[in-house]
Amino acid sequence: MNKSEFIDAVAEKSGLSKKDCKALVDANLEVITEALAKGDSVAFVGFGTFSVADRAARTARVPGTGAEVKVPATKVAKFKVGKALKDAVK
Repeated sequence: MNKSEFIDAVAEKSGLSKKDCKALVDANLEVITEALAKGDSVAFVGFGTFSVADRAARTARVPGTGAEVKVPATKVAKFKVGKALKDAVK
């Protein structure tokens, strides 16, 4: 399911217009993005938690040449699945 299909499904379930649902979905994604950029986490009980994790610096190897490359430390977004979502997917 892509974003437009998701918006269509939300519009159908909620009875709102597609335009309103698009604005709602965009606002939700923007709020989650801003919270993660600040280092906060966003938790939806039963669904899951979006958070930021630190990834340590490491040395990687290029498969074709065997040369070693230093990969710098970085922050990455994580998602931990909640129990209700995990059970629904089973």
